[in-house]
Amino acid sequence: MTSQIPRLVIIGGGNMGTAIVGGLVNGGWAAASITVVELDSAKRAQLESDFGVQTSDVVVAGEGALIAVKPGDAVAVCAQVAALGTARVLSIAAGISAATLQTSAGTTTHVVRAMPNTPALVREGVTAICGSDLCGEEDFAWAESVLTAVGVVVRVPETQMDAVTAVAGSGPGYLFLIAESMLAAARAEGLPDDVAEVLVRQLFRGAGILLAGSPESPATLRERVTSPNGTTAAGLAVMEEASIREIMHNVVRAAASRSAEMGK
Repeated sequence: MTSQIPRLVIIGGGNMGTAIVGGLVNGGWAAASITVVELDSAKRAQLESDFGVQTSDVVVAGEGALIAVKPGDAVAVCAQVAALGTARVLSIAAGISAATLQTSAGTTTHVVRAMPNTPALVREGVTAICGSDLCGEEDFAWAESVLTAVGVVVRVPETQMDAVTAVAGSGPGYLFLIAESMLAAARAEGLPDDVAEVLVRQLFRGAGILLAGSPESPATLRERVTSPNGTTAAGLAVMEEASIREIMHNVVRAAASRSAEMGK
């Protein structure tokens, strides 16, 4: 390890922590300015090899810290980080409120809470942030400087974080289930596995890029691809008959309720 205080300490070298490390290094951050705290020695060695960052098996002081541990450990880790004199903490632990983390951190360390999603692994994530009552514009700007390395960042009040978690945080899982179901349906219609895989994977990639880059609403894009009495209309009719809109509403509501429960 280096004797210089790192610019950022990332606590947790799992998928999301690693994604953020990669995004930062690829985005121009000096690898030597980042220290990753990870208990697993094999993961530490991999992080050092892949990105050139410093690693540690204990929490160390830094100018700022990102907590990427399991929700049940986040409060204790936040207290550890604050005790070392770290000025700002960014937590991506699901369901743990900024107020709860701020209480554990005391009054000299400012806590920002974030909810990223797994497309951050390919630097196409979307992350919502909110802060404790102590946070100001500089704290939010700092959090954004870290998280824009892996995608888009939006600011929301904490009262909306459960909904954000349900829509964007859990959303990739919903889409992957639809992709899984479409693959099974393609095979059932007689398509070979390799052809079905290409069709479905590129379908999601292309439709996602189109949706993200178009000024038109999802409803308008749907209408443009739906000819009267055509094949798309026939398929959509089945989805409407199955109450797909109500299903998705219930899906998001269930996830939001679970997020709220986790924060209690």
